[in-house]
Amino acid sequence: MHRIKELPPYLADRYRSWSTSTFAENRDWFRRLADEGQKPQAMVIACCDSRVTVESIFGRGPGEIFVHRNIANLVPTHTPDGGHHGTAAAVEFAVEVLKVAHLLVLGHSGCGGVRGCMEMCEGKAPHLDRRDSYVGRWLDELRPAHDAVREVEDPDLRAEAMEKEGVRVSLEHLMGFPFVKSAVESGQLRLHGLWVGIGDGKMESYDGELRRFSPV
Repeated sequence: MHRIKELPPYLADRYRSWSTSTFAENRDWFRRLADEGQKPQAMVIACCDSRVTVESIFGRGPGEIFVHRNIANLVPTHTPDGGHHGTAAAVEFAVEVLKVAHLLVLGHSGCGGVRGCMEMCEGKAPHLDRRDSYVGRWLDELRPAHDAVREVEDPDLRAEAMEKEGVRVSLEHLMGFPFVKSAVESGQLRLHGLWVGIGDGKMESYDGELRRFSPV
C-alpha cells in the first residue's frame, strides 16, 4: 500500500474548482441527494471510453441517471453461477431497487473494445485470445456481433456495423435476465438501444421491430 500516492495535482485543482463553483452553486440540490437518496428514471450502460460522457450527452446532472460503464458497453448473458458479475449486479440494482423506467444501452463510434474483438475474431490480436486476458474473455460476449457483420468488406464500416450489432446483442441478453423480462412485460421497464458518433454528435436509435438504427 506504500506505493499508493496522493491525488495528482491537476485533479486536485479540478476538484477545488468544482467545489467552489458547481458544488457551491448547487449546494441545496446536493444536500437533498444526500438526505433523500437517488431516484433516477433511467439507467445507461455505456462504454468506459473517456470520450463518452453520458450526463453531458443527455444534459442531466447528479442523481438523474444511473450509469454503468464497461468495455464496449456490453451486457453479458444471464449466468446465475454465484460468481462476480458487475454488470448484472448493476442491472439488478437498477431494475429491482431503483425501479428505473428506462434502460438504455449506448454504443459509440470508434470503440476500441469493438475493434479489439473484431481483430481477435479475425486472428489479428493473439494477445486477446490468451486465457489470462481479462479484456479478451470479456469481449467473447461480442463474438456473435462479429459473426453478423463479417461479410462487410470495408473494415471501418464493419467496425461501425459491429458497434451497432453489439448494442442489439446486449439488448437481447438483457431480456435473458428474468427480472428484466418480467419488468418489461409488466410495462414497468422499457429497453432502448442507442449509438452516438463521437466526432459529429449524431445519435441513432434502434427499432426492435424493423431491426435497424435510425437518426434521433
